[in-house]
Amino acid sequence: MLHELLLALLGFTGDFVLEASPAPPEAAAGGGGGGAGDGEGEAGPAFRLAPDLTFLQPSERSAIERLISLGFYYRELNRFATESRDLTWIHSSVDVSTPQKVRKGSVYRRAIANGITEILSVYRSAVLQVEQNLLSDPLPILATITHGLNKFEVLLPPLYELVMEIEQKDIKGGQLLNLLHKRCHCGVPELQICIQRLLWHGHQVMFNQLISWMVYGILQDQYIEFFIRRQDDRDGENESSQRDVSDKFMQKLAKDTSLTSWHTGFHVSLDMLPEYIHMRVAESILFAGKAIRVLRNPSPSATLQEPLNQSQNSKGSHRVQSFIGGSGAPKELSNFSNIGAEELLPQAEADKIDAMLKELKHSSEFHKRLFESAVGSIRTIAANHLWQLVVVRADLNGHLKALKDYFLLAKGDFFQCFLEESRQLMRLPPRQSTAEADLMVPFQLAALKTIGEEDKYFTRVSLRMSSYVIKSSTSQKDLQKPNASELPPQGKAASELALDGWDSIALEYSVGWPLQLFFTPDVLSKYRKVFQYLIRLKRTQMELEKSWAAVMHKDHADFSDYCKDRKNGSATQLRRQRSKPVWRVREHMAFLIRNLQFYIQVDVIESQWNVLQSHVQDSHDFTKLVSFHQEYLSALISQSFLDIGSVSRILESIMKICLQFCWSIEQYETRPNISEIDHITEEFNKKSNSLYTILRSSRLAGSQRAPFLRQFLMRLNFNSFFETTARGVMNSGRLRPSTQL
Repeated sequence: MLHELLLALLGFTGDFVLEASPAPPEAAAGGGGGGAGDGEGEAGPAFRLAPDLTFLQPSERSAIERLISLGFYYRELNRFATESRDLTWIHSSVDVSTPQKVRKGSVYRRAIANGITEILSVYRSAVLQVEQNLLSDPLPILATITHGLNKFEVLLPPLYELVMEIEQKDIKGGQLLNLLHKRCHCGVPELQICIQRLLWHGHQVMFNQLISWMVYGILQDQYIEFFIRRQDDRDGENESSQRDVSDKFMQKLAKDTSLTSWHTGFHVSLDMLPEYIHMRVAESILFAGKAIRVLRNPSPSATLQEPLNQSQNSKGSHRVQSFIGGSGAPKELSNFSNIGAEELLPQAEADKIDAMLKELKHSSEFHKRLFESAVGSIRTIAANHLWQLVVVRADLNGHLKALKDYFLLAKGDFFQCFLEESRQLMRLPPRQSTAEADLMVPFQLAALKTIGEEDKYFTRVSLRMSSYVIKSSTSQKDLQKPNASELPPQGKAASELALDGWDSIALEYSVGWPLQLFFTPDVLSKYRKVFQYLIRLKRTQMELEKSWAAVMHKDHADFSDYCKDRKNGSATQLRRQRSKPVWRVREHMAFLIRNLQFYIQVDVIESQWNVLQSHVQDSHDFTKLVSFHQEYLSALISQSFLDIGSVSRILESIMKICLQFCWSIEQYETRPNISEIDHITEEFNKKSNSLYTILRSSRLAGSQRAPFLRQFLMRLNFNSFFETTARGVMNSGRLRPSTQL
């Protein structure tokens, strides 16, 4: 009987130990041998003593039943370990006809199974020792078995419950690590040591994945268990076959893999991120791996992309080849034509990263502080080398200066010349099919007159017209329509203040590898947003100046005629007297536009540019540099009030009114329209007073923009003119300003 009991302890039943019949789920007993995993851990073992053993005392039966339950737990744990360690399922992943088997395996579960196998081997050794003790004892007793296996009564049942939970909930990857980490917190030292050993086995897999990711830039995660995940793996479970995955992978290879993987290739999977690893640490791991991928795999399109972009930019236009010569983008590309991974990431640095991770891997326990410190050090190494690549090798500061020159209108002479050359063209509504080609001529002429040969970045700048819908244009042609003056004041204001078609002028900047890691599409879109605002402002200022110059030329001619013939010059003198209120309004418009432009160019752009330059000089971390640049762009948009809808809408409408006023007064001599001028003047007064009221509102005064608002208000209201005017308008009841415009 004792020998059959020993066999039962190893999971084998017979005449002495029987296997219980399968019980319903709600019953106290668990399922049978093949379905033991279907029962809950609380259901108890499925082994029982034969009922016809009448020679056993109740105390002996109770002791033996407690012992044979260990055999059931051993058999189920051994079954789990055998199934998890079985590698025959690898071949099923090749079978395209059964895609549901592709994700059957789990590397983490196999690692846990290895740990359980270690524990079971200790249990088998204990059973073998018990058997040897029984054979050497002339009077074998049941207490020998109980004493030899007593410690496993606190180990195997909790391990069985753990295995059942893993199987029933299909737990794997980071979720499995999280479960084991929670189970480590128990009051039984022996059980705690066992679960910590299982967690150590799981961490071996995690550290192997970390080494592959952070040393070589390779994501080894066949079964979607790592907390760093490919972006397309979110939809991986819904793919119809393995061939679809291969097709998508081949399509990826056709693109610039380093750029794609940097921006959208990988993300942190929260469902596989263990709770004891902070999100900040996971993001550092994500960044370090992506940086290593870039450094170890320089973009293969680096030598081809820039000439292609240059040819695209010059298509349909001769990109001022006479003074560009051989300088520019192609010359810069020679720095990356023969670049190698060893040069970007020395092997000594990779070995250093590998040593830090292997030291953590070989540790018997997982130390959170040491892990976070190592990840931070690795991230710093990757960020420094990426900074060296982007800032030093790719001349980041030169490109930042070029973006400031062209997108932020720092090259004022170029844009002044461009607007003068295109002034007559912009008097007419743009033709959507040929608008870009029409603008290329003045764009090239302005470049020939102002851009020197030393400016190698101009080849990267191209002009384009964004998609637009012309509802109504404020062009001169519209103002010349006979029915323009017949519109009612309110209807005409709503029509003429619609977006001008030429407001869709935008710039494109050709960015090559590796600067695409820094100048993302979102960053360039912010630059375009600021440029479109500044070019409208510049155009408005120029029109106000040009209209004043043209009318003054006419006025001087009239005054000369008046001096020659004073007797017949009364009409001229009367016309000059009537025009004085018009010139006063024009001066008010010019004052507002001029101060707004000076505020943005000097108080905002130049000030923030100096701050960015200090950060570029002091920082040697790529991620910090990206953060500083984002703060720079956010400050430009915020301090220019582009993110305040009420203010930006009023400023845009004021610019439209100014353009409308300029075109109206230039036609004043040939087609005088006093009512139209009065209506424009009234609209401008309303908008300017509303602007002042909004800028002084308590809602904005308490925001973080308050210092910049006060700076702008000081320029506008240095002599209290705006304040006095706004109060006078409000007191007279002519205007009730509101912040909701």
